[in-house]
Amino acid sequence: MEQQEDVTGAARAAGGASDGRTGGAGRSTLDAVVAVREAVSAAVPGSARVAVRAPGTDDPQEVDVEVDVAEVAGPAPTPVPPSAPTPAPTTPAPSSVPTPGLSPDPGLLRLAEWFAQADAGTADDLWAASFGLYPARHFGAPAEPGPVGPGPVGPGPVGPGPVGPGLPGSAPAEPASDVSWWHGPTAHTPVQQRTREARPVRGLRRARRDAGALPVVLSGAEPGRPGKHRKPERSRTATVGAQDRSAAATAAERRIAARLLLAHPLVTASGPHADGFPLIRRHRDWLTERFDTLLGYRLLVGPWHARLHKAGLGPGAARRLEHPATGAPFTPGGYARLALALALLVDAPEQLPLGRLRAAMRTVGPEAAPAPDAARADLCMALAVLADWQVLLDVPVDPADPAGDETVLTVDRELARAVPAAPPARAADAADLIRHAAEAEPGTAVRRRLAETPVVLIADLSEERRDWLRDHRISGPAALADFLGLEAEHRAEGVALLDPAEELTDLALPGAGTLAQAALLLVERLVEEVRPLPGESTDADVPVPDALIDGVLGDIADEYGLPAGWRRDYLADRTALRRDSLDLLHRMGLIVRAPRGTRPPGWLLRAPAARYAPAHLLPEPGTGRHSRRDPEITIPAPAAPKAEQHA
Repeated sequence: MEQQEDVTGAARAAGGASDGRTGGAGRSTLDAVVAVREAVSAAVPGSARVAVRAPGTDDPQEVDVEVDVAEVAGPAPTPVPPSAPTPAPTTPAPSSVPTPGLSPDPGLLRLAEWFAQADAGTADDLWAASFGLYPARHFGAPAEPGPVGPGPVGPGPVGPGPVGPGLPGSAPAEPASDVSWWHGPTAHTPVQQRTREARPVRGLRRARRDAGALPVVLSGAEPGRPGKHRKPERSRTATVGAQDRSAAATAAERRIAARLLLAHPLVTASGPHADGFPLIRRHRDWLTERFDTLLGYRLLVGPWHARLHKAGLGPGAARRLEHPATGAPFTPGGYARLALALALLVDAPEQLPLGRLRAAMRTVGPEAAPAPDAARADLCMALAVLADWQVLLDVPVDPADPAGDETVLTVDRELARAVPAAPPARAADAADLIRHAAEAEPGTAVRRRLAETPVVLIADLSEERRDWLRDHRISGPAALADFLGLEAEHRAEGVALLDPAEELTDLALPGAGTLAQAALLLVERLVEEVRPLPGESTDADVPVPDALIDGVLGDIADEYGLPAGWRRDYLADRTALRRDSLDLLHRMGLIVRAPRGTRPPGWLLRAPAARYAPAHLLPEPGTGRHSRRDPEITIPAPAAPKAEQHA
């Protein structure tokens, strides 16, 4: 592993901040690490700074900072600057900065063409397959114990068994795996009981850093009677206890580092998750082995950054790249500009005028150029993401403004080379790359979906993967749950790994904000309207008429909009509220689009949506002034009166 420390070229090292906007499973680490860093700062003047900059600098202060980070990270070789020190030249005027011809990477140019020709959904899947920089996504709160509807609750045919608790001693009583999500325990939280304050930035909870997980120095003296001149001896019991606490601290650090990498596949020593970087370096050997064994992911850790190379999730993965500041989703043109910029930056000089980069992108870009306004927006989004990943520094606020052509950008070539995950040269086209990036043996493929997606439904798996999950229904999820600090929820339709800390996810449901509340209320009432009754088949997804969606959204907007302080733009534009609420539910795996050819086209409600349904719904569904039904669509209706639906 020492050889990894010296590898600095091509795609052997990576770093940068994550593109996830809300996930934060790594903004802080164990108090023990903080204490060590403070101790080192006290011993080495000036080492408290963590602002490490791009490789190649000979600033002594910057090198000392990296040495301090390595000391905090544990017994690792002292890192050296990736390139031999050279005298730092004075940066000349922008017009005189030498800019040799930019040589684009052919594979990334092909990728840019595929992005430009793709539709929105295919472009999202192609990004996940070629970059693998998406964060993990999981449900939060576990279901309340005890069933809501009829169904067996005792040990099922697989036996009670372990379910992979997130923390020692926290294993809940898990219902039998033949209980359906439609009628099983729920995790419902009333919207009116939630606070409307902004959700705090997710970080590692203080509860996870309790005294039992920290190193403790034992005096050995008798409690209450230390003695004035006595030097206490360490007892055997105290030694064993200290070893246990040390083992617990190590396990906690490894879990924190694993969660950080799964939430943010790019971590740098100077980025927003720098506090977690020492843990990754300290446990890099163990993390590399576990990620490779469980998920088939390649982890590369260098002196300046760490990169977890994730695989693609296949078609329809519902993962997309968003603007780091505004949250606007990338368009195919934005993805094309991103790939085009990376194709030019992998071999670019460290000092590159913005005008030169823009001219080169126009020269080698796809022939079908977008409209000027769209091209301007696409360029701004692409460079904003590259700045967020720390591939580029000194990016102006509006990089598409010709007035900024003389601005000199600082390029980190190592990060630029490390960003792409799947070589485009191995694929014939975009669909081939998406398909090949998700290929793996059945066990690895199922574990990847368990680790990255909110829920894995048996009906969505191929026959081989279905057989594997059936044979490893308990042990498969349990291994990942222990590795990542999650809890397994088994149901007849599939398995979900839950994160009660609500950190290992980029989307929050339940959550604060207009969309999260509207989506939760919508799915609650849709479940009450259309879910199968006890005794009916629960194998298939349930169609939801568009008229029902419109009516329910109108009712909840009238009831909750103004009292709950929802955004006025959504209250004024119900079409946007409908679109974005359904998009959130779709990305969480609670609804899917009806197959092509379905008339009329619409949405299908999935079984896991019922875990958010309340035991009693007030007011009764379908009674608001907006409620209506589409007479052309047959909805699965109960044979008994409506009041019996809540039994």
